Amino acid sequence: MATVRGIPISNNVVVWPLQCFIIILVFVCSYNSLAIPSTSSATIREADALLKWKDSLDIHPTHSRLASWNLNSTSSPLNNSSYRYQNNSSCHWFGIICNKLGSVIKIDLESSDLRGTLQYFNFSSFPSLLTVNLYNNSLYGSIPGNITNLSTLTHLDLGNNYLSGNIPSQICLMTSLRFLSVAENHLDGSVPPEIGMLESLEVFLAYNINISGSIPVSIGNLSSLTILALSGNNINGSICHEIGQLKSLVMLFLYENHLTGSIPKSIGQLKSLSLLHLCQNNLTGSIPKTIANLSSLTKIFLFDNHLTGSIPLEMNNLTNLEQFQLQQNFLSGYLPENICMGGRLERFLASDNYFVGSIPKSMKNCSSLVRVLLQGNELKGNISKDFGIYPNLKYMDLSYNNFFGELTRNWGQCPKLAMLNISNNKISGRLPHELGDATQLQELDLSSNLLVGKIPKELGHLKLLYILKLNNNSLSSNIPIEIEMLSELEMLDLSTNKLSGPIPIYLEGCSKLLHLNLRNNMFNGSIPSQLGTLHTLRNLDLSQNLLAGELPFELEHLDMLEIFNLSHNKLSGSIPSTFKELISLTFVDISYNLLEGSLPNIKAFIEAPFEALEHNKGLCGNNTSLKPCPMLKENNNKIIIIVLVMASISCILILLFIIVGVLFIRKKRERNMDEPRRTQATVTFFEAWCHNGKKVHEEIIEATENFSSKYCIGVGGYGSVYKALLPAGQVVAVKKFHDNGGVTSNEAFKSETDALTRARHRNIIKLFGFCSHTKYLYLVYEFMEMGNLAKILSDNVKAMELEWTKRLNIVKGLANSISYMHYECCPAIIHRDISSKNVLLDHKFEAHISDFGSSVSLDPESSNWTPFAGTFGYSAPELAYTTEVNEKCDVYSFGVVILEVIMGKHPGDIILSLLASSSSSSPLPTHQVLLKDLLDERLSPPTNQIAREVVTATQIAFACLQTRSQSRPTMKQVSEKLSTSLPLPEPLHLITLKQLFDPQCWTS
Repeated sequence: MATVRGIPISNNVVVWPLQCFIIILVFVCSYNSLAIPSTSSATIREADALLKWKDSLDIHPTHSRLASWNLNSTSSPLNNSSYRYQNNSSCHWFGIICNKLGSVIKIDLESSDLRGTLQYFNFSSFPSLLTVNLYNNSLYGSIPGNITNLSTLTHLDLGNNYLSGNIPSQICLMTSLRFLSVAENHLDGSVPPEIGMLESLEVFLAYNINISGSIPVSIGNLSSLTILALSGNNINGSICHEIGQLKSLVMLFLYENHLTGSIPKSIGQLKSLSLLHLCQNNLTGSIPKTIANLSSLTKIFLFDNHLTGSIPLEMNNLTNLEQFQLQQNFLSGYLPENICMGGRLERFLASDNYFVGSIPKSMKNCSSLVRVLLQGNELKGNISKDFGIYPNLKYMDLSYNNFFGELTRNWGQCPKLAMLNISNNKISGRLPHELGDATQLQELDLSSNLLVGKIPKELGHLKLLYILKLNNNSLSSNIPIEIEMLSELEMLDLSTNKLSGPIPIYLEGCSKLLHLNLRNNMFNGSIPSQLGTLHTLRNLDLSQNLLAGELPFELEHLDMLEIFNLSHNKLSGSIPSTFKELISLTFVDISYNLLEGSLPNIKAFIEAPFEALEHNKGLCGNNTSLKPCPMLKENNNKIIIIVLVMASISCILILLFIIVGVLFIRKKRERNMDEPRRTQATVTFFEAWCHNGKKVHEEIIEATENFSSKYCIGVGGYGSVYKALLPAGQVVAVKKFHDNGGVTSNEAFKSETDALTRARHRNIIKLFGFCSHTKYLYLVYEFMEMGNLAKILSDNVKAMELEWTKRLNIVKGLANSISYMHYECCPAIIHRDISSKNVLLDHKFEAHISDFGSSVSLDPESSNWTPFAGTFGYSAPELAYTTEVNEKCDVYSFGVVILEVIMGKHPGDIILSLLASSSSSSPLPTHQVLLKDLLDERLSPPTNQIAREVVTATQIAFACLQTRSQSRPTMKQVSEKLSTSLPLPEPLHLITLKQLFDPQCWTS
């Protein structure tokens, strides 16, 4: 008898369990041998189908999320089926989820950087599949019809890809679908009527896909639908009354289409509806009373339509509203009294309608308010009684109404208030000094009212303020000194008041000012020279004051100034000759002063109309409205004496030059008697150092140790650039052309000297001189301390120094200089190689175009065909099939540079997308790319005016990058457009490239 741990057990008891175990083992093995091959073959088929699709995609085999997708084909020594099942299953691959039997039930590859089509996806291999999530990839091509083989599928998300073609009508076969998204693609056609057969569908997302046609009436069959999103398309026709049958609907998005007709009354049957979004269509008629039945409604958007009539009184019952937006319609009557009765209203936008009466009483104590825009109506009421204190309010615009009364201290107790605009009303009294307590204010516009008294010094506490408009009032006294504390101020408009005293010199503290308007006041004294420190100023209006004295020459530093109005003052003396540096000027008015002498020889003065110059003491110059400046009189004794002295000195110098020249030639002949006779003469020209080219040449050779590599700071296609410190202490850059360059180097040298001896612009590299010799062929430029733009953008530290204002100035400087080359040089100069490597920056980060070796002069009477020149990645696409040169080649390259400045890197992917979209029927998917994702992430996002300028620059860049050269703007148009800034269509972080890519929008 056997024992176990001392307990006796008979042998029979031991044997029986062993026999049972063997029988069970045999049974299990037999079962596995029968069952596993069937399951294994199914899972292998699924894995093979996934691998076949993976192989069709354009992804890196190892550096993608699908790297785990591969079969382990190594078999066990016994070739065990169980072993093969475990190793050939896809259940452990990324994004794949299986059920207990090993069948794939979910494919979740959201944001997996997939590029390719669905044509090679064998949907029939997945009989158990419930979920397919391919959202946010780069899939293209059509949606295959055989996707309907997924009869068990409940969730299909193909959103945010590049899919094209129609929504397949066979979609009706997928009767188990509860979630369907094809949003943000390039589909066309219309919503198939068969969609109404998906009775289990709960969510249907088809926004921003470019579909057209009308909303099918069959959509009323979707009784389970909770979200319907068809916005951002070209859907037309009316909203079918069958929409009212969607009893489960919670959210309805039909905005930004071409819908017409009236809002159907049946919409009032959607008792579960929380969000109604019908804005930006062409809807007409009145708001139906039945909307008042939507007791669950929290957000209603009807703005930007053609709605008429009044707001139904029944809508007073909607007391749980959070957002109520009716702006830009033709609505009239009164605003609903109980709009904020529930205490949840955050956004109340009813601007640009014909509403009358006072604001709703429930608004006075509505502490939930964040944004209130009621401008452009006929509202009235006492501003001091009808408004309260709003702890969450950020934006309040009541402009262009009929409000009266005085401003109270309550506005200073709105701690989050960023914008307050009550302009163009009938507000009277004094400005409350408590406004200075609203320290988050960025925009304050109280213009065109009846305000009196002083400007409160407490406004100096508003450190974030960038727009201050108090014009068209009756404010008096001086401008307070505290105004200099507004360092972020970009617009200051105090025009048409009764302000007096001198223009304060402390305005120089507002160093970011773009627009300064002090016209029509009683300012006296002279114009302070400190205004010349406002380098960003674009609009300066000091007209209709009592200003006297001479114009300060320091105003020459306002090199971005575009509009300059000094009319109707008592200014005297001559206009400083340094004003010729104001090359950005487009408008000038100096009429009704006591000015005399010659006009500056720049376009704004030359083309100024007579009305801008009249009533002065004695102006003359190169303007058709004026007489030419008189020549020097022969009987002027002083001038005669000066001329005689100068003539005598010149004769002596010429004689000395001849003597020195003879001696030099004699010595040279003696020194070179043993040298081979040269066949080419030496030509030198050094404008900055007059005639002594030989001395400068020797200094350069000595400074670079005969062009030693240790002084080399760059190498290009035609030559190398060296840094040379001359004995006088001046640092110059010397570009020495390659010795073995042959004809190519000579042509580049000739092109560069020809261009740079004709072109004179602050944003074009300055040529000091050149040397053409059988041994030496070089150019001498001004030295740029910061190097080229490409190098700076590639350096993280230096790139962060290049903040948004500097970057925008670089873009504007380049635009001005290229426009100058195209339109003010005769013949026009086409650079042909504009790139970030050929943009040099000085110590102030001001841009200078360099490397004119490929430039050509545009002959209007010639075909202008030349060999290809330029830098790949910057050259216009038409140069791939033609070598005809025109100015649009430079425009394209400039567009690339703009994007590079904004992105901080070369925009290669965007350029490829633009080229690809031009050669296919699918447009660039700009609607799903946000501008903020392009901005150089090393910098903080731009704000306020700078943000607007970045948007403008980006829009200009896309216009320049049009594939068809005829569609691109001219550089003159670009230069002018950069001087303005577009209003932001919405907050910067929401702007898509689609909003910036439309050329018609750019030209509007």
